[in-house]
Amino acid sequence: MRLYLSSFRVGAHPERLLSLASGRRTAVVANAMDAQPVADRTIGVQQEFSDLGALGLDVAELDLRQPEAIGQLAGFDIVWVRGGNVFVLRRMLADSGADEVLIDLIRRNAIVYAGYSAGACVLAPDLSGLERVDNVKAVANPLTTGLALLDRPIVPHVGSPGHPETADCDAVAAAYARAGRPHWALRDGEVLVVEDNNSEVLS
Repeated sequence: MRLYLSSFRVGAHPERLLSLASGRRTAVVANAMDAQPVADRTIGVQQEFSDLGALGLDVAELDLRQPEAIGQLAGFDIVWVRGGNVFVLRRMLADSGADEVLIDLIRRNAIVYAGYSAGACVLAPDLSGLERVDNVKAVANPLTTGLALLDRPIVPHVGSPGHPETADCDAVAAAYARAGRPHWALRDGEVLVVEDNNSEVLS
């Protein structure tokens, strides 16, 4: 299993992402933005193309709303899942069947799964608590179970002045801490890297 999970965008350790990957073919999955206006979603995809392309990656969008998308996942070296609304993303992963395909590919070490914010959070066993940050009503029949590839949730944007969600994310992390719930609280720039059975937070 190879995971590169950032709080915000590429984070401060892009060289680690490159070292994890066996190639440069990168799918950008932007479905966490599906509830946003089309123009905003387009700008978001273009930002990923710019950031990842600057690292020398060969980038293409993979839109899970397209019926043929999940059959293409295995053809990439990196699947980059960007931020947005974690409940919108989770619903699309389930509706498309991409959740089961990704779990299989990740467990077989066939791809690097990478991304940030919602794209990282969706790997937790349980998404409860994140409704403080993301609108759970943005999608019909929301799911609050994650892909359970991590043993605990990620809370991004913690202690990150300037990010509009930092106060709410701080509150989520504090609630987890009060409940004795293990979690990873990541500041913007920080990255959780999982390789085989080893997990490491890079500051």
